[in-house]
Amino acid sequence: MTARRLHDATSPYLQQHADNPVDWWPWCDEALELARQTDRPILLSIGYSACHWCHVMAHESFEDPVTAELMNALYVNIKVDREERPDLDRIYQTAHQLLARRPGGWPLTVFLTPADQAPFFAGTYFPPQARHGLPAFRDLLRQIAHAYRQQHHAIDEQNGQLRAALRQLDTPQATGEPDDEPIHQALGQLAGQYDALHGGFGGAPKFPHPGTLRFLLREGARGDDQTARHMALHTLEQIANGGINDHLGGGFCRYSVDERWMIPHFEKMLYDNGQLLALYAEAWTASGQRPLFRHICERTAEWLMREMQSPLGGYYASLDADSEGEEGRFYLWTPAEVVALLSAAEYRVFAARYGLDRAANFEGRWHLHTYTDTARIQAVTGLEPAAIRKLLLSSRNKLLAARELRVRPARDEKILASWNALAIRGMAAAGRQLERPEWIDSAVRAVQYLYDHHWIDGRLLASSRDGSARLNAYLDDYAYLIDALLELLQARWDSTWLTFARQLAGRLLSHFEDPDNGGFFFTSDDHETLVHRPRPLTDDAMPSGNAVAVEALQTLALLTGDSALHAGAERALRAAWSAVQRAPYAHLGLLEGLRRHLDPPEQLVIRGATAELAAWQRTANSGYRPDRSVFAIPELTADLPSALADKRAEPGRTLAYRCRGTHCEPPIDQIERL
Repeated sequence: MTARRLHDATSPYLQQHADNPVDWWPWCDEALELARQTDRPILLSIGYSACHWCHVMAHESFEDPVTAELMNALYVNIKVDREERPDLDRIYQTAHQLLARRPGGWPLTVFLTPADQAPFFAGTYFPPQARHGLPAFRDLLRQIAHAYRQQHHAIDEQNGQLRAALRQLDTPQATGEPDDEPIHQALGQLAGQYDALHGGFGGAPKFPHPGTLRFLLREGARGDDQTARHMALHTLEQIANGGINDHLGGGFCRYSVDERWMIPHFEKMLYDNGQLLALYAEAWTASGQRPLFRHICERTAEWLMREMQSPLGGYYASLDADSEGEEGRFYLWTPAEVVALLSAAEYRVFAARYGLDRAANFEGRWHLHTYTDTARIQAVTGLEPAAIRKLLLSSRNKLLAARELRVRPARDEKILASWNALAIRGMAAAGRQLERPEWIDSAVRAVQYLYDHHWIDGRLLASSRDGSARLNAYLDDYAYLIDALLELLQARWDSTWLTFARQLAGRLLSHFEDPDNGGFFFTSDDHETLVHRPRPLTDDAMPSGNAVAVEALQTLALLTGDSALHAGAERALRAAWSAVQRAPYAHLGLLEGLRRHLDPPEQLVIRGATAELAAWQRTANSGYRPDRSVFAIPELTADLPSALADKRAEPGRTLAYRCRGTHCEPPIDQIERL
């Protein structure tokens, strides 16, 4: 009988393992001390609640009494939720890549020395029997324990080399003055990897990579680069039509297992959907208001509010890939099921649109993927486009209602500050651009939740559940939230959120900045001491915290006139410059900060009577201008920093103040001049 220490965890992932026969510990001082006292290596298992292969390994190994007995005898076993402890995940994923010489993933399985938690062997999923070049998990457990006992000197030597490699990865190097050459190199690299047929970059599996598409969309507008613009818009079209998009309920799955975006890995993550919502809103504007992109924004925002927003206001973390023990079961159909739900006219257009008249595309069943456009359906049926759209809408609504009666995938109801910030930014940006105030309302509720429950004694906490927050916040939490607040302020001014953003920026600079080299560490200066303190520069599924910090501090500095914020952003950019030069494609987020450093963005501050501000703001936001931010501030607003307070309205007149960098022009007093 194990101690079952995970029962009271705030993480649903840890709770999923609470009744395993494995004697799991959470990451804590007691577990680390036990490993030291007993001289047993640590078996660290990192995953998350929506992870399909995490479930597979749990069922095959962690629920097996024989395997558990072996684990308990040889190791101190620690289970970590990568969403609550991204610091540990970041360190040990990097270590995996250095040790195994290939990318990691989840579940991540790492063996650590008890004295200092240094990793000496790492892998991901291991099967119960040897297959596909992977050893059987039980055999691996015995081999690693034997190696630890017999090869101490070699392990110590390897650990020293690994620590040196980790330090080298994150140590800035002095180089020259930043220029725009990496931007041009990145555009060329992306063009070389672009899939001209299906969109996206490279082959399967394909991830949406919102940061990449945003970079292309913005660079396409800045230099009238039609190639960059096409790569972004074509990829977004293919993703929207693919099976990675939930055509019934809205929202996007994490990635596609094939090159056509047809079959997803079915988990839905908040961080993907927040970024994609903002991106599709931007694409809607950049494309001349293409209806498909508006439709995607509407369905994604509706899904976020309907299924992912808690009664307290924050957004939940994820939906599982599995239900009833099968991956994707909740989302799959047979033609017979659909025939029973739809009229003959509905089925005729729906089957053609989504492939029910073709061979099954997922394990004998059908996952909805767009095969045919409205024009082709019109050519076959003779129906007018409006009639086709009406039939498709009624069909989707009927299938969605029927799907709601199925056993739903589990929902991870953690509220993560960083992921919420991405969703807040997406809801605020889409609400502003598509003029949907209810989406902005949703963003405000989520910000209020973070302010009430995660902002404690002047410090941010990373994770909460049922209103109870814990864990020191990380760089991403601070940087993403500042960025989200600035987007929300453009959608709807509230001085409370400006004050909050400035407080967050102050903590960011005082607790995360490298005082010697500039740039930001992932953990604060008073965080738990770990085997390494990473400085994240590259983008992955989420943007680099350093990149978002640079961009957010640049915008906040221009808005408030706070030169210390601008100086912090410049130090971070210069600290990252050598890494950006070496691998431009891996640092697209930082290239946005570089662009703004080289070509200061435009900022409009509009002051006037509340009744007039909406029209002025709508005019200022017309067209696609990625380098313009617009803040509409009612004339009687108090609690403004002097740089904003000096930009006053005049009695009976609305004024717009236009600045680019530190240069400001005389105010504009006629809306037509905008």
